[in-house]
Formats: sequence, structure tokens, C-alpha cells
Amino acid sequence: TKMEICVSEAEKRSCRNAVSMLETFTVYLIETRPLEPTADGRNSSPDSVWRRYSEFELLRNYLIISYPYIVMPPLPEKRAEFVWHKLSADNMDPDFVERRRVGLENFLLRVASHSVLSNDKILHHFLTKEQGWKDLVHETGFQAKADSRLRALNAIFRVRSPNKHLMEVKHYSDELQSYTSQLLRARTRVADRLYAVYKVHGNYGRIFSEWSVIEKEMGDGLQSAGHHIDAYAASIDDILEEEEHYADQLKEYLFYAEALRAVCRKHELTQFELEMASQDLISKKQQREELATGIVRTFSFKGITNKIFGQEAPEQREARLNLLEELTSEGEEAVKEKTAECDEHAERAVTDILQFKEQKDKDLQEALISYALMQISMCKKGIQVWSNARECFLKM
Repeated sequence: TKMEICVSEAEKRSCRNAVSMLETFTVYLIETRPLEPTADGRNSSPDSVWRRYSEFELLRNYLIISYPYIVMPPLPEKRAEFVWHKLSADNMDPDFVERRRVGLENFLLRVASHSVLSNDKILHHFLTKEQGWKDLVHETGFQAKADSRLRALNAIFRVRSPNKHLMEVKHYSDELQSYTSQLLRARTRVADRLYAVYKVHGNYGRIFSEWSVIEKEMGDGLQSAGHHIDAYAASIDDILEEEEHYADQLKEYLFYAEALRAVCRKHELTQFELEMASQDLISKKQQREELATGIVRTFSFKGITNKIFGQEAPEQREARLNLLEELTSEGEEAVKEKTAECDEHAERAVTDILQFKEQKDKDLQEALISYALMQISMCKKGIQVWSNARECFLKM
């Protein structure tokens, strides 16, 4: 069902953890309302649940395991990164909590508007049921799958025949991550310098105000100009707080790059498993052929011992042939399954990646235009301040 989703507020809570230490954390209120009216035509009543950040993490990890071909929307950062010096890195800081609230709402809206993810039953439970949704996650065998995925993604392996398109996407994800992090670092340095420049303007305000005391004719003009410049110096706090919103939009795509890479890495892993299964099948077929014909194509200690101690009994040979037949047909089935899994993952991944790229182009264009407009507005305010100061000087 389609629904309105809103993360409407954040609240700080404390409780004793497993080792009886007092733990302080933030919970977020998710409010949802189905868009379709009820059977009798009335609007459905809203649901509301409180969730911790760690619960959002569990939901996202479950979705990654269940839909490995989807470029999973990222969560907002756990701790502030790319922080300019006046910005708090404390994850209990009210401004940080507010930005995270916006980021969590954005994550839910992205997931709920995805054509595949929006139909997930556990996502629906997460949004509407206070209790029980975690049990549903663990009933899927999530933990074992998550552990095995982590081991696999950390393993070093080389694929002989990688998917060309997904290899290009993987390379692109590395570059996207590099450029977004460079941009965020540059923006942090600019914010630091800008903050210092604005604040140092406060000296003009102080000097004009103090100077105005000893002047009869010029006094009023100096004092008024001082007030305008004081307001200019103080305005940078709000400006940079607003700018942080655009930085968060960029950070989302910094983290999206990791999600893009994970989809490609998962395909590599499936391809590697397919290649291993194919190798194993070739080996089994060769052993069967050697046993059936008596012609050994590769050197083996088994062949040497047979020459020294004589051939095995016909019954043993028959039993081994039967076993190899069985193993070969199992191997053929495994290769067939892995080939289908590999092809399906690639096909679905390519479709989702195309949708992701369209969304990315639109979002980043919007964020960069908004950032440019904000800079223009900031410069206009600066011009206005000095125009006002000039008026004050003209009246002296």
C-alpha cells in the first residue's frame, strides 16, 4: 500500500544496557498514513513508531542481503564527517540530530518509492509495528547470510570473465566517491575561511561603535554603520547551517558510491562461484572418463599406485564410476543454477543502476544549483550591508 511517511521528531532517552551501564541514545518518531481510504471511504488513521538509528541499520542490512542487485539507498552518517571547526562532531548535538532526522526520513522515502523494495513485508512492519519486526528479520536466516556475505566481500579472489558493464560501473563508483569526498573537503576549508572572514568583520562594528562616542557630527552615522556590520558578522552562523543541508545531499552520494560498488562486488562473487563450480565439473568429468577408459591424461599418485599395486577390483571401480556419475550430474545442476543466478543478478543490477543514475543526475543538479543560488543570495546580502553602511556615512 502507498503511504505518507514522515520522521517527525527526535527524542533523547536513557536506559541500562546489558552490563547495567546507563546508555543515552536518540530515538526517532516515524509517522505513516496509508494514502488509500478505508473500505467505508474514510481516511485511514496514522501509525507511529519510535526507532533507534541501529534499527534503521538492521533494516538496511536486511534489505541489502535480500535484494543484492539493488543500489541500496544509504543512511545518513553515524558520526559527523567533513566537519568545519565550529560544527559539533558530537552525535547528540541538536543540529546534528536534526540533520540526521532529515536524512533518515529521506532514506525511508527512497526505499518506499522503490518499485521492488516498497513491496517488502518486513519494511512494512518496520514502519507500522512497534514490536515483532526484528523477529521476522531473524526468521529469514538473515544473520548467517550477513556473516557469509561479510566473509565473502572481504575475501580476495580474481574473476576470469568479469561482466564488462558492471566492471565499468565499479570503476565509476570509485571515481564518484573520490570526487564527492574532494568536493566535501574543499567545501569544509571554504566554510572555515568564510566563518573567520565574517567574524573578523565584527571588529569594524566594535570600532565604529566605540569611535561614535567621541564624535558629535559623525557619531550617529558611525554607530548605525557599526550595527549593520555587526548583523553581517553574526549572519554567517545561519548561512553555514543552511549550507550543511547541501553538504548532506553530497554525502548521500558519497555513501551511494559504496552501495553501487557492493552490487558489482556481489556479482563478482557469484561469477567466481560459477567459475569454481565449472572447474569442479570439468575435473569430475575428466576423472569419470579416465576411470571408464583406463586412459590417464594427467599425472596423479593414484595412477602411479595402480601401476605398482595393480588395478582395483571391478566392484570398487563400478562403485567409483557410479559415485562420479552422481557427482557429475550434481555439478551440472550447480553450474546451471549459478549461471542462472549470475545472469539474473547482472540483468536486474543493470536495470536498477540505470534508474539510480537518472536519479543521481537529477538530485546532484538540484543540489548544486541550490548551492549556487545560496552563494548568490549571501553575496547580495553582503552588498546590501555595505550599501546600508554607505548610506550611514553619507548622512554624517
